[in-house]
Amino acid sequence: MRDPKPRRSQAPSLAAKLRKHSTWLLLLWFALSVYIFLSATPPTAAPLRRSAFLHPKPRALAATTAHTAAGAAPPVWIYVYDLPARFNRDWVAADTRCARHLFAAEVAVHEALLGYAGRAARPEDADLFFVPVYVSCNFSTVNGFPSLSHARGLLAEAVDLVRREMPYWNRSAGADHVFVASHDFGACFHPMEDVAIADGIPEFLKRSILLQTFGVQGQHVCQDVEHVVIPPHVPPEVAHELPEPEKTQRDIFAFFRGKMEVHPKNISGHFYSKKVRTELLQNYGRNHKFYLKRKRFNNYRSEMARSLFCLCPLGWAPWSPRLVESVLLGCIPVIIADNIRLPFPSILRWPDISLQVAEKDIASLEMVLDHVVATNLTVIQKNLWDPVKRKALVFNRPMEVGDATWQVLRELEVLLDRSQRRRYVGSWRR
Repeated sequence: MRDPKPRRSQAPSLAAKLRKHSTWLLLLWFALSVYIFLSATPPTAAPLRRSAFLHPKPRALAATTAHTAAGAAPPVWIYVYDLPARFNRDWVAADTRCARHLFAAEVAVHEALLGYAGRAARPEDADLFFVPVYVSCNFSTVNGFPSLSHARGLLAEAVDLVRREMPYWNRSAGADHVFVASHDFGACFHPMEDVAIADGIPEFLKRSILLQTFGVQGQHVCQDVEHVVIPPHVPPEVAHELPEPEKTQRDIFAFFRGKMEVHPKNISGHFYSKKVRTELLQNYGRNHKFYLKRKRFNNYRSEMARSLFCLCPLGWAPWSPRLVESVLLGCIPVIIADNIRLPFPSILRWPDISLQVAEKDIASLEMVLDHVVATNLTVIQKNLWDPVKRKALVFNRPMEVGDATWQVLRELEVLLDRSQRRRYVGSWRR
């Protein structure tokens, strides 16, 4: 009997099963891979808030862009506290110098913000809060310079008032509050660096944002706080004294008028200007190319307007109003202050419009200036004479597009965005 033909197995083989279900297996593998990837990726759902303690208003991106493109100030909404007059207006009424001297940025910024289109009428709508306290207007010293002995007490009183009467300081411990500290060493409130460092920034200001003229590269106690470096105040009319600097005859090679001690005084182990100004006088006092004068002269800016180079050596602090005056009058600033940090570097490319000479290289200064004259003097002058750069250093009242207060608002916008990114990354890592 012949064996019957073998029947085909009715049960599919393993290979057949895999072929049949391979598509589903691939889809399952893909879905699982996507799930694992997304679970390890930071969430990107909602637009980032500026920071945890801010209450940003809903503003369409297109509207914000158009606002800026039209020439208006950056979209930072600021509430300006209306403090009692003893904190600000009374000081100006008592002495007109309060609104015009080298520390008067505290007055100029306040007045500009009062007319600012982005001034928040309601504190709930604000990104930032400006606290207008004038601490540089106490001209009670024998030499006529402002006294800062009352600064800490006056600011502490203002902060106590704000903390007590409104809730906005307490919700952030002052981190969204802005102050001006336009003195030698910012909110350390002393003209001598060693004393300023020893005193430090008042504890109640250490979480706030300071607008200060003092800035140096690296770590320093007096800038160990969120801050924006601003230019020293120069009266706005100086910008109009020489509207066309390129047409001015410049018959002075290098100019400086100011305090230069023949015999430097040792004050608690420190010498004014670290003896830099004395070295200038010793090296170039008899050099006919250098116009160096020690006596005061009210019309000194007319001398700057005739000069190719204007020397800007440090005093007790590294910064000086000569820096701003030089730019406004078309005279190339020669900055002699090691490690100084200058205002608004994004718009003012300082290496293109100024020279920096190390304090130890005073003896080589003439050679450096001669080299510039022989090589790239006209390039530097062309950059320096750009009206946009000159305007960025002037505190106009009311504020104008591109001026110093406008640049401050741009810098504050950057700080807000940076704070927003830091908090976003931190929340994801937690």
